Amino acid sequence: MTADIDPFRAIGISRLAHALKAEGRSIIHMEFGQPSTGAPPAALATAHQVLDTDAMGYWESAPLRQRIARLYADRYGATVDPDNILITNGASPALVLALSAAFAPGDRIALARPGYVAYRNTIKALHMVPVEIDCGPDVRFQLTAAAVAALEPAPKGLIVASPANPTGTIIAEDELAAIAAVCAERGIRILSDEIYHGLSYVGPTPSMLSFAPDAFVINSFSKYWSMAGWRLGWLVAPDALLSQCRALIGNLFLTAPSLAQHAGLAAMDEDAVLEGHVATYARNRERMLAALPALGLRSIAPPDGAFYIWADIGHLTDDSLSFCEQLLRDTGVATAPGVDFDPVHGHRFMRFSFAVSTGEIEEALRRMEPWFARR
Repeated sequence: MTADIDPFRAIGISRLAHALKAEGRSIIHMEFGQPSTGAPPAALATAHQVLDTDAMGYWESAPLRQRIARLYADRYGATVDPDNILITNGASPALVLALSAAFAPGDRIALARPGYVAYRNTIKALHMVPVEIDCGPDVRFQLTAAAVAALEPAPKGLIVASPANPTGTIIAEDELAAIAAVCAERGIRILSDEIYHGLSYVGPTPSMLSFAPDAFVINSFSKYWSMAGWRLGWLVAPDALLSQCRALIGNLFLTAPSLAQHAGLAAMDEDAVLEGHVATYARNRERMLAALPALGLRSIAPPDGAFYIWADIGHLTDDSLSFCEQLLRDTGVATAPGVDFDPVHGHRFMRFSFAVSTGEIEEALRRMEPWFARR
């Protein structure tokens, strides 16, 4: 039996953007949540040294697991045993591991809509059933405890993302605690995607581990640490499913790249550089929020964190994919069509990533202003 998986349409937009660039066009990449800054200097220096001195091989870095455990203590006041941390080839394999270890084909897994496209499609690929909770502007495009409590029958699992993709919205601490309580009462296993932690413009983002110690927690070096191409992430697994996770990771993925693990460990102590990136994103966010209403985009999600703006373009189109393709062809600005993230309402939304340089933000706005004005 094969699974019917939707394409990730932003990848098609990106492919077109690169083709146009190869023709000599100037392209501004706002289609992916991919920092333009690259790995921190200490990570690069460590990688050069390791390339010269270490043949490398299949390996899971104990120092990296210990450093990640210290991150949970420092950032959240949470105690995590390094043995419960599995180093993965980015966040995507961590999602596959958690779903495969905790659930069986046919199990129902709830998630917010709009939400990251790969949640829905990975659930489908594993022959599970996505149960999408329609989260509109009245709930800030985010999950609520009331919505989870109203699901009948109760799903086996729930994916929580705060800050969220594509909206950047953050679930308030009391609401996160309430969601955890509902899930505990109803026997729902939580998978918390915390890949955008560290990227907040409204205050701290608590970890689900503070409210649900048996939750799976997914994170990655791709966003805050600006190491998307290094393919490095981790999964915090609960004791009851740890051995199953280790069996799966050994058979499906072996280990994360040795070079990336060495570099990732060095990156974790580059606080000044990393916070400088966050300051740039904050400036970009403010500039976008100030400029988008002049483009006619006045209905957007509150971008509390991450580096996205989720904008309603329903007054301009009912085909966000064609809209984003035409914007790219006409202006060289690549964006993501909303239909990736919401198959029901996403035809009238688009997503901007502001994880680029401030200069690129200014140039993108300069190009888009007359284009939107003509519409």
